[in-house]
Amino acid sequence: MKDLAHSLVCDQTSRFDLAHQDSRRRFVKLSVAAMGLAAMPGSIAFAANMLKTPAAVGLQLYTLRDMMAVSVPATLKLVAAVGYKELEFAGYFDHKASEVKTILHNEGLTAPSAHIGLTEFDKGVTRVIDHALEVGHQYLVIPYLTEEQRGTGIDVYKKLAERCNVIGEACNKAGLKLAYHNHAFEFEIRNGQLPYDVLLNETDKDLMAMEMDLFWMFKAKQDPIAYFKQHPGRFKLWHVKDMDEAGNFADVGTGTIDFAPIFAQSQLSGVEHRFVERDKTDDKLQTIQQGYNAMSALLA
Repeated sequence: MKDLAHSLVCDQTSRFDLAHQDSRRRFVKLSVAAMGLAAMPGSIAFAANMLKTPAAVGLQLYTLRDMMAVSVPATLKLVAAVGYKELEFAGYFDHKASEVKTILHNEGLTAPSAHIGLTEFDKGVTRVIDHALEVGHQYLVIPYLTEEQRGTGIDVYKKLAERCNVIGEACNKAGLKLAYHNHAFEFEIRNGQLPYDVLLNETDKDLMAMEMDLFWMFKAKQDPIAYFKQHPGRFKLWHVKDMDEAGNFADVGTGTIDFAPIFAQSQLSGVEHRFVERDKTDDKLQTIQQGYNAMSALLA
């Protein structure tokens, strides 16, 4: 592990010439902190060797976007050292698909899914698909709608559903699957309807799956299990993200969300991959360690 931490620092300091010195310093601190994994008996790195989980623990890389911007190889090395096996990408940071594939292989990681904005699909669905196939993705996830993309009225979501069916069909033909990731705004009533329900009901279940973000479901005061019952097998991906008492982000397992009953309904939901995520965190290393630990316990 000491060699690992040393290599992380070396990768960052000698191989990357970045303009933002503050980002470099933050990354070095996190890289050096990894050295402590070997010296802490109760650390997650130790637990990674001891815990036997029936399913792989995944991480959404948006959590580490600042680190990814500094060094993708070093960041993925750190993630693998914590114990994660699956990743969901949120940008490739100017790396070619072949480069990403090689990094993943070298670290013993897979990337079942990636977040792909609608604007990227606008540039060419085939281009997106070809890149995804080369990396080794299985799912392409629409992650977010800007205020402009949301527009007004429910017709915006009806048209989006039509578009998703077209993109989803192209993905299916290539052996991929399209999915949609929710926030809270999909549960704001428009013209007497919930946009989320429109997307579920007006897209073909065989052409678009759903990635359920559990934090945003609770933020919108929605019941994940109720949706599992209404649309069994539809929720192939989850974001496992916790909430503190003030309604803000928290490390998984330290907040107010009771994940156990939700995980107990995994078969009903159809989930195949679960990703730890925290949108904003002051201690990235602690966040991914705690997330790994909590998810491992839930899957044990």
